[in-house]
Amino acid sequence: MSKKLILIAFVVSLGGFLFGFDAGIISGVMSYVGPEFNLSDSQIGWVVSAPSWAAMIAMIFSGRFSDKIGRKKILIYVAFLYSLSALLSAYANSYEMLYLARMIGGLAFGAALILAPMYIAEISTAENRGKLVSIQQLNIVLGFFAAFLSNYFFNKYNLAQISFLNDENVWRWMLGVELIPALLYFMALFLIPKSPRWLYSQNNIEEAELVLNQIHGSSRGQREIETIEKSISLDKEMTKAKWKDILKPSLRFIMLIGLTIGVLQQITGINAIYFYATSIFKQTGIGTDASFSSGVLLSTVTVIFTFIAIYLIDKAGRRPLLLIGTAGIAISLLLCAYGFNQATYEITASDIEQFDFDGAQDLAPFANKLYDNDIDFKNDMKMALGNQVYGKNDGTILEAATNINAALVLIGILGFIACFAFSLGPVMWVLLSELYPIKYRGIAIGIIAFVNSFVSSAVQLLFPWELSNLGNAMSFFIFGIIAVVGFFILLKMLPETKGKSLEELEKILIK
Repeated sequence: MSKKLILIAFVVSLGGFLFGFDAGIISGVMSYVGPEFNLSDSQIGWVVSAPSWAAMIAMIFSGRFSDKIGRKKILIYVAFLYSLSALLSAYANSYEMLYLARMIGGLAFGAALILAPMYIAEISTAENRGKLVSIQQLNIVLGFFAAFLSNYFFNKYNLAQISFLNDENVWRWMLGVELIPALLYFMALFLIPKSPRWLYSQNNIEEAELVLNQIHGSSRGQREIETIEKSISLDKEMTKAKWKDILKPSLRFIMLIGLTIGVLQQITGINAIYFYATSIFKQTGIGTDASFSSGVLLSTVTVIFTFIAIYLIDKAGRRPLLLIGTAGIAISLLLCAYGFNQATYEITASDIEQFDFDGAQDLAPFANKLYDNDIDFKNDMKMALGNQVYGKNDGTILEAATNINAALVLIGILGFIACFAFSLGPVMWVLLSELYPIKYRGIAIGIIAFVNSFVSSAVQLLFPWELSNLGNAMSFFIFGIIAVVGFFILLKMLPETKGKSLEELEKILIK
């Protein structure tokens, strides 16, 4: 595997880094934006989930558009939209403007998340395709890590002694810093070649051969050329696929696999954890500062286990990683549910005296009252203080009142993140890039990514409502049971695809 090939894959998947950065940064941003604009649970859900709703549109069309005008050209547009979104988000002066700015970013990462693995699969060899496509997931988790680290430092230095940072503008710096990697991504994309398999589909044979020889060397490049030409000779109508073709009986099985994994990846709650990480850690009573630092720990675990996935995916295979990871996800989520279910909440008179925010004395009627669930406790706190004051000080209040085995919940959350990082996270995109013939790849991945993004959007939108109305324990229990069901479905139907060329997989899976 050449260094040039690795570099190209890394550059193309920088869109994943920006997705991860945006997803991670919003968990800290909402700690300030929520109180700043006095947002309700539903408004918080809409701001957080806005990019995913927009991504649905991009995912359903970008694959098809890239079939017509090329993967590279669409990715350049994507990088521009990332830059625009970062700039507008930082200057948002209302809930509506912030929502629209994040929608623009969603169009970008919706396209990037499906085009990057598609492009990488089309420049890779069968032996290294899993590793290279997994670089997309590596970049996503590196983006999460960078975002949580950035949030941690912005929160840490949001002090009275630092004149340019305060509660009213620190979130603008958090969002605006994304402009730097977005511009780097935009410039780097001009240096990569066009997809050789896409060039073949456009009958641009000479340029396709030149790209393959430059990437793989003349010997291996020639073998890849021969493989592609054999595939094309078997399918004379490669460029004439229509939307309705995806309903063909011959494609039913692989579409069912793709849709199942696409739904399972999101419905188990991964983006509820990432997008609301700071808020979730606050629920354990560890305090606001510790919640920001725990986000750094979470993203570090993600990076470590993504490297493990990249190492194992072409050795152990896709199926074992998915089955082991999904089982671990189920156990970890149920452990979180158990930990939250055992929690109690009590705020004492001495706690209230030590609070230094306005209105703290309004909590006096609830002093020394023991709560056995978080719903009743938070509702009483909001009733006494109002949503805005509670939102600004929820970390302090929960830190004083919560009696919970925080280590148990932390182990559950980190276990979930670790298992996801070596299974559903990277393996889904690898499988999607492998399962479908090039004739249908853009359409099929677009449809599955659309469904994936819809589920992700719904989870992000509903999660604040779930926490407020169902409570921490029930929210995690629901995710855990879904993961259990998902494990048994995958056990029954999931094929293995490692070590086979895209053309070989087409012969095996398309009946």
